[in-house]
Amino acid sequence: MSEETIFALASAPGRGGVAVFRLSGPASFSVLHALTGTQPQPRIATRIRVHHGGEDIDDGLALVFPGPKSFTGEDVVELHLHGGRAVASALAEALLSHGLRPAEAGEFSRRAFLNGKLDLTRAEAIADLVDAETAAQRRQALRQLDGGLSNLVDGWREILVRALALTEAMIDFSDEGIGDELADQVLALIDGLVADMQAKKRDGQRRERLRDGIHIAILGAPNAGKSSLMNRIAGREVAIVSAKAGTTRDVIETHLDLHGWPVVLADTAGLREAAEDIEAEGISRALARAEAADLKLLVFDAGLYPDLDSATKGLMDDDAIVVFNKADVANPVDFEGAIMLSARTGQGLDTLFARLEQDVADRFAVTAEPALTRARHRAAVDQCLDALAQFHVAKPVELAAEDLRQAARALGRITGRVDVEELLDVVFREFCIGK
Repeated sequence: MSEETIFALASAPGRGGVAVFRLSGPASFSVLHALTGTQPQPRIATRIRVHHGGEDIDDGLALVFPGPKSFTGEDVVELHLHGGRAVASALAEALLSHGLRPAEAGEFSRRAFLNGKLDLTRAEAIADLVDAETAAQRRQALRQLDGGLSNLVDGWREILVRALALTEAMIDFSDEGIGDELADQVLALIDGLVADMQAKKRDGQRRERLRDGIHIAILGAPNAGKSSLMNRIAGREVAIVSAKAGTTRDVIETHLDLHGWPVVLADTAGLREAAEDIEAEGISRALARAEAADLKLLVFDAGLYPDLDSATKGLMDDDAIVVFNKADVANPVDFEGAIMLSARTGQGLDTLFARLEQDVADRFAVTAEPALTRARHRAAVDQCLDALAQFHVAKPVELAAEDLRQAARALGRITGRVDVEELLDVVFREFCIGK
């Protein structure tokens, strides 16, 4: 338990209907009594009048949560006051005068972790839930907050502990002729664990995309209508549209909510033989974005069909959606799987949106199965897999047991079971103040 009492505005800053201040620490209840003259019953919203320095600050509600049955495990107070800047400023001044300290980013959740109220994966889920902008991100964060990832990792560690116990038994009872039987059991446990971890690692890369945004790149020759299509999809003027070829020189991004899916849509430079160095750099970046994208929109000019730009055609693969633009002025094309549309009039946009939504859902659907959601998780799994690979190398059984211990320690870093001090700043610095 910390000896310091902290406070923070836990609701959005600025003018609003209600402002929620949160206090946590040993002085929370005494400071509440000093400011209000009352000591509310636990977990019952109580009307209070806050005063300091001989004048009233505001009239509002107070909730108290005695530790350890609180979010942080400490005594916690919430003050629900009017959301004016003057109220917030006056209350902050009053709390400072009573020796409270402004909380750092993520400090409430960090205290909850240190007091055993939640593990690191649940703490990260809180941050993801606060940052969620789409339904898919919200669903993923809630599943992690419910303990899905914690249970998965704890299950893996239980298998390692079982394998380690059998390995230790091989050492302790080496003279009793049971080594081969135990070794077979250990290998079966480790082989099954490795297969499961590798599958979850692949799935984790998709889940990370849900946190950061699914990348869709618009690619095509100059004047195919890429920028116009970008603006149509975004619903606003994101990219400059011009009849002059080579107008787009760099990658232009915008973030979208595609029917609940987080998307980073990128317009790119037209693919052709570059006329000068700046355009060449833009084309190089376009190709790099095509390589990194989760999905590609390949845009062709329908008026030029059946001639297809060779550079754009070369990007066709299973992650590409072929679009023929300018359907309002061109004849229909006969190209399997292609979408005819007009970025100028909006014709065919509904078909494109439906296709995008279906392709994204097929690749990134959030199932009830727990999964790794951060690069930190995958790095820990990689360390575990490296240790298990070393376990298979022929060596004395004592050294093999140490490989299993290293594997278990690596998994423990995901939930915070072991060796967590170096992780805390990395995890909690991403939080907002008040969490």
